Amino acid sequence: MRVVVTGGAGFIGSHIVEELLRRGASVVVLDDFSSGKEQNLSAARGPLEIAHGSICDLERVQLAFRGADTVVHLAARTSVPRSVADPIETNRVNIDGTLNVLVAARDVKAKRVVFAASSSAYGETPTLPKIESMPAQPISPYGVTKFVGEIYAQVFGRCYGLENVSLRYFNVFGPRQDPSSPYSGVLSKFITALLEEQTPTIFGDGEQSRDFTYVANVVDATLRAAETPGVSGLVFNVGTGNRFTLNQTLEKLGKISGRPAHAKYDPPRSGDILHSQADINLARQKLGYTPAVDFEEGLRRTWAWYAASRVRA
Repeated sequence: MRVVVTGGAGFIGSHIVEELLRRGASVVVLDDFSSGKEQNLSAARGPLEIAHGSICDLERVQLAFRGADTVVHLAARTSVPRSVADPIETNRVNIDGTLNVLVAARDVKAKRVVFAASSSAYGETPTLPKIESMPAQPISPYGVTKFVGEIYAQVFGRCYGLENVSLRYFNVFGPRQDPSSPYSGVLSKFITALLEEQTPTIFGDGEQSRDFTYVANVVDATLRAAETPGVSGLVFNVGTGNRFTLNQTLEKLGKISGRPAHAKYDPPRSGDILHSQADINLARQKLGYTPAVDFEEGLRRTWAWYAASRVRA
């Protein structure tokens, strides 16, 4: 089986690539390395081809997709604050780029495209947990682009017979998440601050809550979405079904690290939602997905990885 992973040198993508190779697939990574890193793939073992290029370049995408059986589409501008600051670039990559991916997958007659959607599609609807049947009400340009990607994938299914599954990831964290960007995930920033004996910053009062999902759970759900028959055209939440506030999370990290964990509080950021929690019953029923790594175990593994990386550096 030949699988193309767009954004495969990124945080989530590199973990998916490793598991695909472990299962015997031949993998092509298409990445422009604007945020992905070749070192993320240093542990990958197996038939791996790295294609440098952007999903915004249709000819480059078409070249990388030759012979593809399955496409896992992760490449995107992934930050809510960045989308608020630069909605045009987010639209260009996340909508125009996704259209290129779908066109190229259609043209090579790929069996299925798995699209990395986002829980941001739900917006600030007060109902918890979020269930896939709820109307999408995104409150950021990023959320809009990710929801449009779902619709485009489904339309390609209807118009061209291209099988598609969209996965609404909920706040993924784990090893290799880059803490250096101002748009990085909050857990990578918390952990890095504690390792450097600095004070972590929380935007808002810290009572906002998230369904933090360890990356191994996301890998499992993504590969199930790629392989499970009879689920084309569906959208699934990928989370744990639980939620923790940022204050609770920092307290847990303090206990795991044995370090003082006191936050500095800054004003809330535009486009950020207050609460997020996934209903994962549909993924459980249709994909057989059950998160194997709970939040605290994921935190322990992630802390250990960052601490070891600091020693190696």
